[in-house]
Amino acid sequence: MEVSLYYVFPGGGLENGETPEEGAKREALEELGVEVNIKECIAEVAFNGTQYYFLADIVSGVFGTGQGEEFTNLYRNRETYLPIWIEIGELSSIDVIPKEVAKKVESFIK
Repeated sequence: MEVSLYYVFPGGGLENGETPEEGAKREALEELGVEVNIKECIAEVAFNGTQYYFLADIVSGVFGTGQGEEFTNLYRNRETYLPIWIEIGELSSIDVIPKEVAKKVESFIK
């Protein structure tokens, strides 16, 4: 079995009645273990519906302590999930999905 390494931004589907901002806050807590304040939407990507990407500030929690199903469901039959920090300047040298969002984030330091 060939293993491929790629990186994604935290996220997931919206729950019934949830706004994209509320979903982003929930996913940050579930996947990263941090509570965030949403600042602005930096990208909308059409893929299986519309995916929203937000700029946010961490206000509490401990990065890497998420308790979402990525960590608790050992039988979910999906890739390994490991939250890590990536320096913004390194985004163009790694395989980040979606690339257009990585480029947008990188543009913040140029």
